[in-house]
Amino acid sequence: MANNYVDFIPDEHLLNCVSNLHKAYLKAKNNISKKSFYLNKIDTIKLTFDAKFNDISEEDLIQSEILRQIDKSINNSIGTFHEHVLGGIDGFEIGKLSGFDIKATDNTLFADIKNKHNTMNSSSAEALFQKLARYADVYKKAKCYWVQILAKNSFNELWKGEINGKEYSHSRVYKISGDQFYALLSGKDDALFQLYKVLPKVIEDYLKSNNKDETVKENSALEEIASEIEHTKRSVLDQITFENYSYYLGFDRL
Repeated sequence: MANNYVDFIPDEHLLNCVSNLHKAYLKAKNNISKKSFYLNKIDTIKLTFDAKFNDISEEDLIQSEILRQIDKSINNSIGTFHEHVLGGIDGFEIGKLSGFDIKATDNTLFADIKNKHNTMNSSSAEALFQKLARYADVYKKAKCYWVQILAKNSFNELWKGEINGKEYSHSRVYKISGDQFYALLSGKDDALFQLYKVLPKVIEDYLKSNNKDETVKENSALEEIASEIEHTKRSVLDQITFENYSYYLGFDRL
């Protein structure tokens, strides 16, 4: 049966990938309670500058900070989306917490997928190279890839160079851009472009068929903070500062 969306994975698989990502969006939105919002200490000194210099109300500023936290969570889920899509190509599978993200079923390819080219520091890059080199050493016919879905150029080349002051190279360890990796696995030069063009239609079809009763309480953090302010009479930033730093000298006077 011909596919309606892209010609390298079944329609059902692509819809399932979209469904998984949608669940990740819902979970990310639902997770931002006051407790989770405070999990990493809020820099209210920076937020004070942001409010004054950018002429933003405190409420809008906190809402933006909440959305930033959601976006950070979603970025990780986008990488997982690409793993699931690529794992649906015939002859390949996802790693399922096995130390790699994608592998060929015949062990001739292993890959670690990063959504953006700049998501690793030098220590992470060194650890990744060493991991890929180990796979290449164990599986003598395997090519191993660091995949950058959103790269600065289109490329498929040996990964070699200096990392943390050490020279690294291996005859079967590569770095590759997202378009080239999609092309490599699918045999279609325009596979990633196909996915990009069809996504609005896939998402629309998924949302139409999705259970409309599925609801989520979004972003309760600001609501919880507002409830506290009714009793304390503090400003939004003062309330957040007090709840984050009341143990600092003088901050208990807020």
